[in-house]
Amino acid sequence: MARRTRARPAPRPARLPRARGRRWLRRARGVGLVAVALSGVWGLRQADVFYPVEQPYSRGLYDHWVDADGDCQDTRHEVLIRDSTARVRLTADGCRVVGGRWIDPYSGRVITDPSALDVDHLVPLAEAHRSGADRWSADRRRAFANDLSSPLTLLPVGASANRSKADGDPLAWMPGDPTRWCAYTRAWMAVKTRWGLDRDLLERWWTDGVLWVCRAVG
Repeated sequence: MARRTRARPAPRPARLPRARGRRWLRRARGVGLVAVALSGVWGLRQADVFYPVEQPYSRGLYDHWVDADGDCQDTRHEVLIRDSTARVRLTADGCRVVGGRWIDPYSGRVITDPSALDVDHLVPLAEAHRSGADRWSADRRRAFANDLSSPLTLLPVGASANRSKADGDPLAWMPGDPTRWCAYTRAWMAVKTRWGLDRDLLERWWTDGVLWVCRAVG
């Protein structure tokens, strides 16, 4: 008599990235409600009473877009050359980028016209000033404003996203796509840690909360 064997259960289908994205969005919405409440105080957080600085912020304190190595390409164009995913096209004198291919880390959009890009200080200069750079020497400010030693400090991004971000921290502005929040927040914290910049209490709560969700989703 033939021996009966128990049928094996069908293998469970692999989890699709889209399902994971939905789970992330559900949790991100919860964290987002907290952000809405906290960001209501953003204007107050920028006041001198919360950020007593040694001297008022001025963009002129941060000498940026310099040609540190004397090759005629300033910091902006060095970043465009570094981050292009295709060979860049330069002006006849080799000093300026006029073509290439960039992926905006804030939106995922592909951009081929460098005039549509801003080179963003991931931690804005004004935010750095409020976070301890007001006590820096002129040389250290210049180094931060032109930092090419890390791929995180300066990023080529779509001009509209950069201008909507302005000088906000992650509590005031995050990429429009919540699935990019994890990478953005990790990069933000990495730059602040690397340069010894402070995070205020609400900023810590928010960034730590985002990264808690990132770890929970896995």
